[in-house]
Amino acid sequence: MKMQLAALAALSAFALSPAAHAATTWNTLTGEAPIVVAHRGASGYLPEETLGSYELAIKMGADYIEPDVQMTKDGHLVAMHDTTLNRTTNVATLFAPRNGRYNVGDFTLAEIKQLTVKPTGALSQPDSTYLGFTPTMPDPYKVPTLDEVLGFLKNYNTANGTSVGIYPEAKAPFDSVKEQKIIASLKDNGFTTAADKVILQSFAYQSVANLTDLLDMNDMEAEVAQLGSVRLQNGVYGVNGSDGFWSLDQIASVATGVGVSYTGITEDFIKAAHNLGLKVHAYTFRPLKEDEAFAMIQPMLDWGLDGFFTDYTDLGRTVVDANAPAPVPLPAAAPLLLAGIGGLALLRRRRKAA
Repeated sequence: MKMQLAALAALSAFALSPAAHAATTWNTLTGEAPIVVAHRGASGYLPEETLGSYELAIKMGADYIEPDVQMTKDGHLVAMHDTTLNRTTNVATLFAPRNGRYNVGDFTLAEIKQLTVKPTGALSQPDSTYLGFTPTMPDPYKVPTLDEVLGFLKNYNTANGTSVGIYPEAKAPFDSVKEQKIIASLKDNGFTTAADKVILQSFAYQSVANLTDLLDMNDMEAEVAQLGSVRLQNGVYGVNGSDGFWSLDQIASVATGVGVSYTGITEDFIKAAHNLGLKVHAYTFRPLKEDEAFAMIQPMLDWGLDGFFTDYTDLGRTVVDANAPAPVPLPAAAPLLLAGIGGLALLRRRRKAA
């Protein structure tokens, strides 16, 4: 009996040793795997910011999908990156310019719903197809509202037992009305707790602070990220947003993380952010091949990057999965030891029963 207890104690000590623990965690702020964010959906392959594009990204292994949020003339929120419609849609074939442009804010939702989003990604097909993939929804490449994106995601997660999150961007400049509508849309669609995996983001510090206040006012839980580029000013790390430079200390007072251009990220920046409890997400990786993906992403994963945006979810997923920590290795004799202990326990139960 003493030998069995000693063996169990030794096995437990090995499994809980610092070296074994380190071998089974990630070098991120939380020790969890870095997240793969589908930048505008699977935008490298299909029309960006559409339900079809988001669905393909999820099937490719996205942890989060990212809609950018613009507001129409009549006050509806739509998933659209640009402030204008002509780069990504066929608007010019249906409507004349308004005020010399095709601004989202000059068109009603009914008008925008007539448009079709065009593929613009480097690896996309002109006919908006992807080999082996058929969207499950009608009109997969129309401009969706934020409500429609949230409804699609909620239904997908429910039907498939998944927990894919959403990472909406309140497009700069600061707009309190739009931000209130974003929070209302999340609340109306049931995205209110940490389990719903929402990360809000903006390039405007004022928007980041406002979104955090709105979450508190509505008793909602979500992460919030300050977007921009890395900057070291007077020996202090911070982020250049759309409304100026903000130190990591200032950002930590209103946000839970930063989303920064990967071109400026250093290991020291990640360490500085982590020391303040801030996650670091990088944008935007656009590798066209697997070897390019590893060359771009791997060094930052080694530094402890907490996640990244990519137009090519499949390539980003491949890199993260290749880094997945191995399970705790057992000593060579452990299987035999466990089998022996199990056998002795079974023998004792049999004797007791007899």
